[in-house]
Amino acid sequence: MSTFLLEIVTPERLIFSEQVNSLVVRGVEGELGILPGHVPFVTPLQIAPVSIKADGKELKIAVAGGFVEVRKEKVVILAESAELASEIDVIRAKAALERAETRLTSSGSRDQYDHRRAEIALQKAMNRLKVSGNL
Repeated sequence: MSTFLLEIVTPERLIFSEQVNSLVVRGVEGELGILPGHVPFVTPLQIAPVSIKADGKELKIAVAGGFVEVRKEKVVILAESAELASEIDVIRAKAALERAETRLTSSGSRDQYDHRRAEIALQKAMNRLKVSGNL
């Protein structure tokens, strides 16, 4: 079966670098399935799990925004942050989810910037819990 090199990079480190059979990411226009030989493109990513299939196994990685660049024989995800399911601190993610929900539901004078930050924090926490299998 054909493969391509997938690299997932954050500002801190290289998260993943292996040959894979397929990849599913969520871009701004919706979900994108990438197979070997895919046409080259670049698109922004949403906060969502990335699904990777390699050697008959499926792996999920929590990606919080960034870009995906598809080249002829290589795909690079430049992510603001990314975590393997095994690296996710579930207790911390649940606490972040609760804080974000509280900020979104609390009454008081909040500006749009604070509200948007709370929405993003909620999306990131839900993404991490989904990938870890706790949501």
